[in-house]
Amino acid sequence: MDDLKILDGGMGHELRRVGAPFSRPLWSAQALLEAPEMVEQVHRSYIDSGAEIITTNAYACVPFHLGDELYAARGAELARLAAILAEKSAKTGGSKVLVAASLPPAMGSYRPDLFDKAVAQPVTQALVDAQRDYVDIWLAETMSSLAEFESTFEVLSAEEKPAFYSFTLDDDAQTPQLRSGESVTQVTERLCQSNAVALMFNCSIPEIMLAALEEAKRVIDGQSANLALGVYANKFTPIKATQDSRSQDIEFRAIEPAEYLTFAQHWYAAGARIIGGCCGIGPEHISALRQWQQDAVG
Repeated sequence: MDDLKILDGGMGHELRRVGAPFSRPLWSAQALLEAPEMVEQVHRSYIDSGAEIITTNAYACVPFHLGDELYAARGAELARLAAILAEKSAKTGGSKVLVAASLPPAMGSYRPDLFDKAVAQPVTQALVDAQRDYVDIWLAETMSSLAEFESTFEVLSAEEKPAFYSFTLDDDAQTPQLRSGESVTQVTERLCQSNAVALMFNCSIPEIMLAALEEAKRVIDGQSANLALGVYANKFTPIKATQDSRSQDIEFRAIEPAEYLTFAQHWYAAGARIIGGCCGIGPEHISALRQWQQDAVG
């Protein structure tokens, strides 16, 4: 299992759990404003648990969460701070830890119906510009549609760092598909034609990830493409199409580290080589993944 890379877990809910300043709609950005040392604390907890890739706390550094006024005044500054804190944590973490720059949906998670390229693309560009000097990987995450991918891909096409693209899946669909209704096959075929390094699935329930991986793997193998697969699921109950991630709490499920590890073992068998966690998946889950990895390597 030397080929497995362990990603960190969710940032926002872990900040909330350890007592960092936290409210909606600011979400994880509030800690950047009021307690940046607690962002470092969470990064270090994931590194200590065995994460080999940590993600910047830039997910909420968008007008959707900050509001237009605060975003205009401090959005780029906060995204840069998020990247600096992650880089600092990685450098003090002992063994080599990579930093992935979070590039979130500019207009809200889970809502392909809200996407507007003309509005979203400048936000993505600003996040890239703010984080470029401090990160190793671009992680465009929680994308709900191919339109979101194409917009982000245009921004990243001029960048030299490797790009990982991660999609959120429809939790209630009978076959694996994006929240836009586009199939995993469509997504994988498009990414095979791009310069993407990894295709990932995140912020969806663990139960639907395996079928998505299996479908993506068939397409990748059929095209003899060099595209890594990854997964980082959440602990939420299924997310509905009308979800507003700024104002509505989503109910958590009880998924213990051993149960999450069982999911991860199936994902690895299906071809996933980057595995971590999203909302609600904490250091204890990452520690279980790391122990499994070490036991397998011997």
